Amino acid sequence: MSDKNFVIVGGSHGIGFGLVQRLLADGASVTVLSRTEGQLAGLDGVKHSAVDVTADEINGDLFPESIDGLAYCPGSINLRSFRGLKPEMFREDFELNVIGAIKTLQAALPGLKKAESSSVLMFSTVAVGQGMSMHASVAASKGAIEGLTRSLAAELAPKVRVNCIAPALTNTPLAERFFANEEKAAAMGQMYPLKRTGTVDDIASLGAFLLSDQAAWVTGQVMGVDGGLSAVG
Repeated sequence: MSDKNFVIVGGSHGIGFGLVQRLLADGASVTVLSRTEGQLAGLDGVKHSAVDVTADEINGDLFPESIDGLAYCPGSINLRSFRGLKPEMFREDFELNVIGAIKTLQAALPGLKKAESSSVLMFSTVAVGQGMSMHASVAASKGAIEGLTRSLAAELAPKVRVNCIAPALTNTPLAERFFANEEKAAAMGQMYPLKRTGTVDDIASLGAFLLSDQAAWVTGQVMGVDGGLSAVG
């Protein structure tokens, strides 16, 4: 992929950073948009722009002229009872998860269409398809992402492929409170048929595949990477 240009939004930590590492290892050029440089500090081969997708204008100047793949990785874990969720909390989650993705994709679309073929990757959550208590806000916004994935896959075909990954609990900075100690992490892992929680590489490996030409006949899919939680009793 030495001649490929990829954009990772939210690529300075967690799953986004895992994607950056995999793409760089394959020889691609990577542009990252995120609020902070984070784990990118000192990493060669990355162009970083400090951007807050909820507040800043997203314009085409931030992107390469031709974009082979774009991943929108920002997310939230706002776990509260429905009774305790204020309407503004739903709006905040929606702004980050959905409006931020829309702003980014609209600005990047000329570059995605200029490539010979290109791919978009977004992220949902297992809680959309698997009803979970305390997940109303995140499931509502990520449910919109799943709908957006399928709609754009239809609208942008055959030039641009659009897919989505729906993970379960993954050990990232966003979920660090669930991994406060080994005992707590192990207990959480027992919820899953595969008896462990997810790692960044579990998700990034599929993400890199979906962004690559190896997935050239895959579009409109929402793929669960969840230790079997959504499918196995």
